[in-house]
Amino acid sequence: MTLYTVTSEIFTESENSYIKCKNDTAISKFIFKYPSYMIKSKCLNDLIYDNDDDIDIDRQQEGKLLIEHHISTELQHVGLQVWRGALLLADYILSNPNLFKNKVILELGAGVGLTSIVASFSAEEVICTDIDVKGILKLIDRNFIRNKAYIKSKIYVKELNFLNLKWSTFYKKRINEATIILAADVIYDETITKGFVQTLAELLNSDVQKVVYIALEKRYVFTTAKMETIAPMYEEFLNLIEAKHLNWHIEYIKIDFPQYFKYNRVKQMVLIKIENKLSK
Repeated sequence: MTLYTVTSEIFTESENSYIKCKNDTAISKFIFKYPSYMIKSKCLNDLIYDNDDDIDIDRQQEGKLLIEHHISTELQHVGLQVWRGALLLADYILSNPNLFKNKVILELGAGVGLTSIVASFSAEEVICTDIDVKGILKLIDRNFIRNKAYIKSKIYVKELNFLNLKWSTFYKKRINEATIILAADVIYDETITKGFVQTLAELLNSDVQKVVYIALEKRYVFTTAKMETIAPMYEEFLNLIEAKHLNWHIEYIKIDFPQYFKYNRVKQMVLIKIENKLSK
């Protein structure tokens, strides 16, 4: 059987640079602009000067994340790459710090951990989860260590598999403490999408008010059956929610908020906000 590999568009469209390592892995430098609230006065010893001995204002206002990832993978291991949705969600977090400040945040399908790292700039605690295949949890740990200068919150890296909801009592209690749930680019496969919806249903079946932010990119294909272009996994996600009659409030967030990371924010990108409705 032929195994097909896929490569994220991030590595062909952006100005982010990477150094190739062994086994098809790389460490990329993701440059981001500091939001105004993150820019602090620096003492003279910390100032950066250009070749003419003038203060380099642009460099003073930029940060960089060092992220280890794979350059290409088989479809079932795409979480080892960086995708646009993670950067879109990271931009939203940086644009709305008060929504995430001092919160316990759970990320589902965190991949290489980029969005969780950005959330950790201001959260009280970040619970960063994914299925533990191809050493992905250890890779996330390494990425947190690489970017420890930015991290202000407690970090908890743990496995969470959408296809196995038999959580221990302790773990279920821990993740129920999270009031913010993040997910980026997890809707790309029928089985995983179904498991993701089941996981959300379990997490939102709570007497605690929770908010979910889901970033994704609609992937369009042409179908001869309907003779039209559709985004099958996106539509499957919405159909599963409707079929389960879930008591959720769903809102589509405009993606016109400031862009801090370098990537192509295409019109096919979507940011969804979901809240559980608490019974009175």
